[in-house]
Amino acid sequence: MARLGELERAVMEVLWARGEPVSVRDVHAALGDRGLAYTTVMTVLTRLANKNVVRRGRQGRAWLYEPAAGREAYVAELMLEALELSGDRGSALVHFARSVSSAEADALSEALRHAHERAERAGRPRAAPGPDGRAERGEQT
Repeated sequence: MARLGELERAVMEVLWARGEPVSVRDVHAALGDRGLAYTTVMTVLTRLANKNVVRRGRQGRAWLYEPAAGREAYVAELMLEALELSGDRGSALVHFARSVSSAEADALSEALRHAHERAERAGRPRAAPGPDGRAERGEQT
């Protein structure tokens, strides 16, 4: 998923908040406090469609736009991109896990438990823990 600039993020916030396809006019009105030209909003939406960040479809003569993915999926993709920048994904994940709140850690634990259960049901073995307690690549249990 493409990284978004500040104006693109503002447009996406409008689309995510609406939860239904919206016209350029609706997005322009929602961003009225920014003093943007209608054509600027139209250009941003067209570029987002070209990046496959939004889907668009015709209703009469107007294009209606909706997010291609939810906000959470977009943020998760950004997190994965940031993780790719690390030379040591495991260490980066450990640092991240140490920085989250207790409630966020609980949510991560629950998500990991579900991921492990899905992998086991699909017959995919989990990676064996290495000497540091983290999974080693290439070894299977």
